[in-house]
Amino acid sequence: MADMTSSSFTRRGVLGAFAATTIAAAPTFSNAAGFLRGSGDIRRIRMFSGRTGERIDMIYWIEGHYIADAIKEVNYFMRDWRTNDVKKIDTRTIDILAAAHNLMDVTEPYMLISGYRSPKTNAMLRSRSGGVAKNSRHLRGQAADLRLSSRSVSQMARAAQSCNGGGVGRYTKSNFVHMDCGPVRTWGR
Repeated sequence: MADMTSSSFTRRGVLGAFAATTIAAAPTFSNAAGFLRGSGDIRRIRMFSGRTGERIDMIYWIEGHYIADAIKEVNYFMRDWRTNDVKKIDTRTIDILAAAHNLMDVTEPYMLISGYRSPKTNAMLRSRSGGVAKNSRHLRGQAADLRLSSRSVSQMARAAQSCNGGGVGRYTKSNFVHMDCGPVRTWGR
């Protein structure tokens, strides 16, 4: 991850980035980062947490570089809300979330169900459900469980799958989609 400081931005570049309101998908690329290329060199993530009441809506990438302060905010936002433990979220996961969101052409922010999970939280959830993996990518900061009220689980899963960037799980009964930056695979109905 590149470390960006505000002194490395040009005034024109920053003004141009913030003037942009959408990220245009480039469907000729086969992975999440490819879907975000050619989009004015910005990447944006929008989420809210029903658990904490927090919201983020930010540009986290400009001109080929991750913005360190924005990534720190994403890390904190996606923390384990039960324990307040913060883990560095894999930027590939953030890119997948942003690319899938962009492909669905929505302005509604994702509702974050689960981001990083501490070992304690993951063990507790495993004791209550057979659907929680012992070595979950959530433990590594490489996964998110998300919901959109304006899109179905199938629509969200198809958008994430088209990124070809990691795992996509459909949890139709619970109304959320799991997205991660691990090996490309799918599960659920």
